[in-house]
Amino acid sequence: MPKTQIKTPSPILVGLMGCGKSSIGRKLAKHLELPLIDLDDYIVEKAGKSIPQIFAEDGEEAFRDLETAALKEVLGKQAVLATGGGAIMREENRALLKNHPPVIWLKASPEFLAHRIDGDSNRPLIAAGETLSKLQALADVRYPLYKACADFTLPRGKMSKRKALKVILKFLRKYKDK
Repeated sequence: MPKTQIKTPSPILVGLMGCGKSSIGRKLAKHLELPLIDLDDYIVEKAGKSIPQIFAEDGEEAFRDLETAALKEVLGKQAVLATGGGAIMREENRALLKNHPPVIWLKASPEFLAHRIDGDSNRPLIAAGETLSKLQALADVRYPLYKACADFTLPRGKMSKRKALKVILKFLRKYKDK
């Protein structure tokens, strides 16, 4: 697939953990010849400790504070942004995202996600053995928020990353022509 320089505001990827924000974001960034900013990685670098450490030592609220500050720092940069799955939980963050379109929701079922992330120790909101039930609970709360923020929804399902990239690029071409 030839590289495509799309003159558009930097795409922002949102969705539940395990939906492919980071992996599809890397492919999209490479294709658009833009850097990828993975918000979770950015937070880890700024905080000097892992996300599970932040949750354990400082709590979820402190992590969300770091997330909001990081979002404010990186929005508007020419880059593909892969947010953390919970970045949409704060109204302030949703407003920030809506003011920096396009926001692309990588939507996947809790069953699909459970298969992808089961046993991943870097997921502080998921306890061992509770993956599917916890993902369903997160989906119930977060899906309406993702939908409200999204300029485009990509149903992941069993779609390959290559196909997902093609669909996103098609959307971005149409989006820039608006």
